[in-house]
Amino acid sequence: MTADSSSSPNSIKKFQGQLISVLADLRLAIILLLAIAIFSISGTVIEQGQSLAFYQENYPEDPALFGFLSWKVLLLLGLDHVYRTWWFLSILVLFGSSLTACTFTRQFPALKAARRWNYYTEPRQFQKLALSTELETGSLDSLAQLLGEKRYRVFQEGDTLYARKGIVGKIGPIVVHASMLMIIAGAIWGAMTGFLAQEMVPTGVTFQVRNILDAGIWAKPQIPTNWGVHVNRFWIDYTPDGNIDQFYSDLSVVDKEGKELDRETIYVNKPLRYRGVTFYQTDWGIAGVQVQLNNSPIFQLPMAKLETNNGSTIWGTWVPTKPDLSEGISLLTSDLQGTLFIYDVKGKLISTVRSGMSAEVNGVTLKIKDIIGSTGLQIKADPGIPLVYTGFGLLMVGVVMSYVSHSQIWALQKGDRFFVGGRTNRAQVGFEREVIEILDRLTEKKDTLDSTGVNVESLANQN
Repeated sequence: MTADSSSSPNSIKKFQGQLISVLADLRLAIILLLAIAIFSISGTVIEQGQSLAFYQENYPEDPALFGFLSWKVLLLLGLDHVYRTWWFLSILVLFGSSLTACTFTRQFPALKAARRWNYYTEPRQFQKLALSTELETGSLDSLAQLLGEKRYRVFQEGDTLYARKGIVGKIGPIVVHASMLMIIAGAIWGAMTGFLAQEMVPTGVTFQVRNILDAGIWAKPQIPTNWGVHVNRFWIDYTPDGNIDQFYSDLSVVDKEGKELDRETIYVNKPLRYRGVTFYQTDWGIAGVQVQLNNSPIFQLPMAKLETNNGSTIWGTWVPTKPDLSEGISLLTSDLQGTLFIYDVKGKLISTVRSGMSAEVNGVTLKIKDIIGSTGLQIKADPGIPLVYTGFGLLMVGVVMSYVSHSQIWALQKGDRFFVGGRTNRAQVGFEREVIEILDRLTEKKDTLDSTGVNVESLANQN
């Protein structure tokens, strides 16, 4: 009993140590990072959150993309929603665990070691430094003053001196790891709580977010239920040659009573943001046309989207010209510029008409009052974005901090001899020049290093 009970904790500790060692392995971190990059690229290349019909049309079984990637394989692997799959989130968690293990087993000990130092009290200790020299004369006080001018932090005790600068360079990798953990946490939180939706809404209609394409398992609280959006107007600006220049939507956020809470005119790359939900302008269409026959009331007819043989898109509707619906005409248009083409039942072009104009067809006067456009909106909520952006900002700061050199200098006054040496973790040449400049100013001689026993061979090896 005693032997078993004592060996069990040791076995657990041994397993924990091995696990932490594996997680902290740089090779594992690189493999995980490459996997994240590859799957992120796939999520960018493959359209995310589309309908089943979309994937069946664009990723057929015969011929399959690359010989294997059909819509069935794509849906089976979850490549239609990569960033919310259990395996992608598992990779993120594993990579975060690797970063955490590396931080506590390597970066914090490295920082602790950098902050821990000893005075050099024997000349032989200077021999192990990359840069060292022995001077015939010198003053610790003068050296301390010169090092202070170079922004070193100086510690002096008796005949010994220690100076350092750039400790922030040891903190930099920790900041980098912390920022990457923030990015991972933000990505996971966004995947679990965010959603993606699309709506096609005619002018004058108030809507709530209903058409959810993709959502995390905790996304329900993010979907707005106590407020909606009213489309005040949708319009398109055209270039002189008739091409679309930009399309706009004037949107109002309204509460359940219809009170306006916010208002914004959006266009491509200028969305509406309200309470963590973002509305992007992504598409457009023609919802209907308002017509009048003779002196009848104005009525609105829906227009259907039609595909042509050359791949262009038109919208069309049928307008009855007799009460018994025995006769009628077809109205077709390709844009919101206001021109409509009128065809009879045999498909013959009768006339063209614009908004506000009239035409005689089948013995009646057909007047076009207005063409009603519809705005296509992509709606997204990602609560993890602030954390991700903060992580990226911190990452840039950490990278800059990591490039700061951690430099250390020791000095010893031993009788009539003066020993000076130092080392740095990067920018070795720049550090050597700095030390030589300090020693030149200290001795006020140009050839001090060569004449007083500088470790020239060590300098050559470092260069």
